[in-house]
Amino acid sequence: MLTINMHDAKTRLSSLVEGLETGRENEIILARNGKPVAKLVPYTVPKRLGAAKHILEGLNLPKTVEEFNAGDADIAKDFEASESLLP
Repeated sequence: MLTINMHDAKTRLSSLVEGLETGRENEIILARNGKPVAKLVPYTVPKRLGAAKHILEGLNLPKTVEEFNAGDADIAKDFEASESLLP
């Protein structure tokens, strides 16, 4: 963990960010008059997998093709008709 004064950080910002990008530093503490005031850390991209899972849980969506087709008899008939066209 590197601690650097604000004035030095302003002049070395590019190299400080490069240190975070390359993994040379995992965090950098910025100080004003020798007192820590902020922390620079590498940015991590948020995971999107399951981001809307909590929204979908409350919708009570069908989990199988049969459940989906049971909701609309006309669509089920169309699926059955298209199956007879297959070789």
